[in-house]
Amino acid sequence: MKMNLVFIIIDTLRKDHCGCYGNDWIATPGLDALAKDSAVFDAAYPESLPTLPQRRAMHTGIRTYPFRNYHDHKGDFVKIYGWEPIPEEQTTVSEMLKNAGYHTGIVCDAYHCFKPSMNYARGFDQFIWIRGQEADKYRAILPEKAIRDRILPWMKGTTVVNILQQHCANAADWKSERDHFGPKVFLTATQWLEENTKNQPFFLLVDSFDPHEPWDAPEEYWRKYDPNYSGKPITMPLYGRTDFLGKEELNNMRAQYAAEVTLVDKYLGKFLKKMKDLGLMDNTLVLLISDHGHQLGEHGVMGKVPPGLHPELIDLVMMIRHPTGLGAGKRVKEPVYNIDLVATGLKMLGIGPPQPIDGRDMTPLIKGTSGWKKRHLLTCGFQDYTWVRDDRYALITRNNGTNQTLYDLRRDLGQFSDIATQAPEVIRMLQEQAIADAGGRLPIYQTGREMGAWYQPLTLREV
Repeated sequence: MKMNLVFIIIDTLRKDHCGCYGNDWIATPGLDALAKDSAVFDAAYPESLPTLPQRRAMHTGIRTYPFRNYHDHKGDFVKIYGWEPIPEEQTTVSEMLKNAGYHTGIVCDAYHCFKPSMNYARGFDQFIWIRGQEADKYRAILPEKAIRDRILPWMKGTTVVNILQQHCANAADWKSERDHFGPKVFLTATQWLEENTKNQPFFLLVDSFDPHEPWDAPEEYWRKYDPNYSGKPITMPLYGRTDFLGKEELNNMRAQYAAEVTLVDKYLGKFLKKMKDLGLMDNTLVLLISDHGHQLGEHGVMGKVPPGLHPELIDLVMMIRHPTGLGAGKRVKEPVYNIDLVATGLKMLGIGPPQPIDGRDMTPLIKGTSGWKKRHLLTCGFQDYTWVRDDRYALITRNNGTNQTLYDLRRDLGQFSDIATQAPEVIRMLQEQAIADAGGRLPIYQTGREMGAWYQPLTLREV
């Protein structure tokens, strides 16, 4: 009998906020339990950022970077390199599995996937879009005066206010924590399993946008992490520097994010328990990955700021649970890409892609056998910035060769001590290797939203 596949993508989940990766103050029992039965990857990285470029790669196993021929699309105000539909010539995992006789379904609240010009439902027999996340234009937007308790002075005149107006409208009828988006995704996915136990083999993609901001976990969750805070809750970051935030505000922002992580984890745990109760764990391959992390002031910025391609943003949660127990408890230290998870899942299912993909099968790393072709260079693109890592150094560079920082990973894994001025020859070498890896010049597009030294949010006029 063919194995089922459950593929879980969790947006904005920081690796260092999970117990299974060493965190000792945030509750993540669902992830921790899954990790004990899984091969866990300690050095997994995205090939591109943020949300939608990463989804393109995870739906196909093909790199989105270096964003060749990028252009923006109608119906989407986001103007980020690679923020596009899945190319028509690429075959999606759902299409591959559907052609192999699988019943395919997706449960997703990452609303960017179902904007007017997007096509992320390709190959799915069932697609369930959960509406209302972030700025999803789902319900009539609330006036600013209706959300005064959410607005701090530094938010005024930015899209933070606009997003909160829309988010609060979308969430106006919530009655319990089960109505929150993270819980709703995993509860809906649970219902999908119950309805499709007779439709095996199946492929279910569960795509949770939370713990992405706005952070809206019930107060009892964030009070566990910031019990004495008395100000307005910091439920939205203003992408950019954090130097204007007071210590208490910064700590509360971190607590709000941690609370969202715990809430999502709780319902992930319920979903996995239902899989066990239905007897599906015995014949289902489970893949789990985060798309990226989130900056919370560690390097003086918050949000997802392209020049800040540091561990808090680019280190991924990634694990594989095989129903036979293959690799259970294994920690894989080898640097790998997110797309390698796609290639490995297909290999384990015995599915051959109809066209070459960029991901590599990690089974040799899990088994500890020969056959893995080591990468001596990894790159990740985010708008007009590129992160380049070899066996010793990590370079962050704007694609025009400016605003560069360099780190010695043997001494500085957290990337806090910039040595760019001390090692210009290393920068030159890594730049040359990055250009070769990209197959040519690193891209610069005139989108009107080049990142410059720091990301500046859209004004309300541009939404």
